[in-house]
Amino acid sequence: MRGGNRAALLLFSLSASGPAFADEPVLQTVDYANTRYSKLDQINASNVKQLQVAWTFSTGVLRGHEGSPLVVGNMMYVHTPFPNIVYALDLDKDGVIVWKYEPKQDPSVIPVMCCDTVNRGLAYADGAIILHQADTTVVSLDAKSGKVNWSVVNGDPKKGETNTATVLPVKDKIIVGISGGEFGVNCHVTAYDAKSGKKVWRGHSQGPDADMIMDPEKTTSLGKPVGKDSSLKTWEGDQWKTGGGCTWGWFSYDPKLDLMYYGSGNPSTWNPKQRPGDNKWSMTIWARNPDTGAAKWVYQMTPHDEWDYDGINEMILTDQKVDGRTRPLLTHFDRNGFGYTLDRSTGELLVAEKFDPVVNWASKVDMDKGSKNYGRPLVDPHYSPEAKDEDETTTGICPGAIGAKNEAPAAYSPETHLFYVPTNHICMSYEPFQVTYTPGIPFVGATVSLQPHEGDPETGRFIAWDGVRGRVEWSNTEPFSVWSGALATAGDVVFYGTLEGYLKAVDARSGRELYRFKTPSGIIGNVTTYGHRGRQYVAVLSGVGGWAGIGLAAGLTDPADGAGAVGGYAGLSRYTALGGQLTVFALPESLPLPKSRD
Repeated sequence: MRGGNRAALLLFSLSASGPAFADEPVLQTVDYANTRYSKLDQINASNVKQLQVAWTFSTGVLRGHEGSPLVVGNMMYVHTPFPNIVYALDLDKDGVIVWKYEPKQDPSVIPVMCCDTVNRGLAYADGAIILHQADTTVVSLDAKSGKVNWSVVNGDPKKGETNTATVLPVKDKIIVGISGGEFGVNCHVTAYDAKSGKKVWRGHSQGPDADMIMDPEKTTSLGKPVGKDSSLKTWEGDQWKTGGGCTWGWFSYDPKLDLMYYGSGNPSTWNPKQRPGDNKWSMTIWARNPDTGAAKWVYQMTPHDEWDYDGINEMILTDQKVDGRTRPLLTHFDRNGFGYTLDRSTGELLVAEKFDPVVNWASKVDMDKGSKNYGRPLVDPHYSPEAKDEDETTTGICPGAIGAKNEAPAAYSPETHLFYVPTNHICMSYEPFQVTYTPGIPFVGATVSLQPHEGDPETGRFIAWDGVRGRVEWSNTEPFSVWSGALATAGDVVFYGTLEGYLKAVDARSGRELYRFKTPSGIIGNVTTYGHRGRQYVAVLSGVGGWAGIGLAAGLTDPADGAGAVGGYAGLSRYTALGGQLTVFALPESLPLPKSRD
């Protein structure tokens, strides 16, 4: 297996006329750059209103369905939440089940999972389907038969270590992360050999330099060497050992620079008074060499996090003009409400602007390179739990802990040069309290209550963002947070789903709604598209859940449960119910199909 630019189109092009199986990776992220952009244009802004349901498939599992189906040749691979069943469906035979893999996991892992039993999907590499189970077991399955090639355990659920994320196949390795920030896990990223499952390297988010695979003189932050013990100096005593910094988000990779990118999550505990210091390198964008794990550069977005603003959201890689010259860029929409653009080669910070108008915990990010606060957010003490007495509630913090954007991935169109971003327009109250670390027991240390921004009953927006200028180009309001991943296409159409269950298509340039269809349950999955026998299809998983839908998914009724999400999304139960279904759309067969611009 060799990483390269050809991987960018595999999710779409292989199923149209290619071989049944390919030698290169097929990813949940669509391409290594995480653009979630398809060159397919049979479905376009003029005809998308005529989409019809082509076929459906029930997964047989309730709870939240994140991620998306994976298409390789004439096969579609569909995953479920816990117990993480994998189905292989033959697209040439109306979705006949070719094989089914159902892992036998201990259900005791369920209460250890933070925010529903979701899983963000599968990856394909070298004839194998790669699944990272809830119990942290990484499994390689033969793509044709479903037979297990190898499996390896990546963590220990008894300590609070679980998994919800997909993996990154790159070259001869499988890169995986870990969850457990709410249990005081010392989190990491790990590379396994793709053929044998043998562990190759592991890089932690905090601790000694050797644990992080960080060279004090070669690893940089904002252009300067991080220096010896850069993490240890920012934690009190041995607190780094229970420091969180988990890695349950998305990975991207630049084959030219030979660097992989990802984000680390919140420090543990949520009570900021219990862990003085910047708590490096939680809340950080990382650039690592995938062969050795060596960190090239890091940038901490939210030093000494006081609000649970996990930094794990996807890193989208583009090449765009900045100040008259084309530069390799990385764009990241953080939970903290700022949209960041960096030079992905050097880690230079180019843009840091608010993408939701009500963000108030910080006034701005200091962009003055001559300032001692360069690159740091300027925190408003009025919204700082650290500035209050312990057990005192701080109200009106925006965004809420759920973030101005959570894990649902954005998309990028090289035609419009815009990013299409699902967002949460929501605030919170936050009350820290003292907590003691015990392995496998929640190590949270704060009570959170989510609520809409005052005067804004809607809690969701779907926006188009200019990453070079750092500004919103257009914004569509939604009744509830947009928890679905976006898809941009060459047909000038952008797709996303809503928590009530609508699949929506909007004009890529104006945001005007072109199509909507109500699926059986709330959509927290990521919209995908593929070609098969000359026709373009659009597919999405329905199944309400995730943090925003945890009340419905787990049958919770106390408004404080689900870290405040039950109360914050109480009205959702009037619009949707539990489900687990794949819905596939296509244009009517009688409709004359436009010729591709390719």
